[in-house]
Amino acid sequence: MKYYVYILRCSDTTLYTSYTDDVEKRLALHNEGKISKYTSTRLPCELVFKKEYSTKHTAMMDACIIKQLPKDQKEALVRGNKGD
Repeated sequence: MKYYVYILRCSDTTLYTSYTDDVEKRLALHNEGKISKYTSTRLPCELVFKKEYSTKHTAMMDACIIKQLPKDQKEALVRGNKGD
């Protein structure tokens, strides 16, 4: 199974980071307001970054690291991920 770290850009331009095994399904749930209090008040959300991992543990660890980055460093990840 594959896992992904993803970053969403919310309507207020904030960035939300998490991990999943199904990015498209998770994005739909976010935009339906069913999955996160944070994103449910900042709709719509747009997928701006995703990275694939072979293990859940690695995806979880990287999501944790990315969440702690300042916004400018997250933006750099987003810019470097264009076309993925």
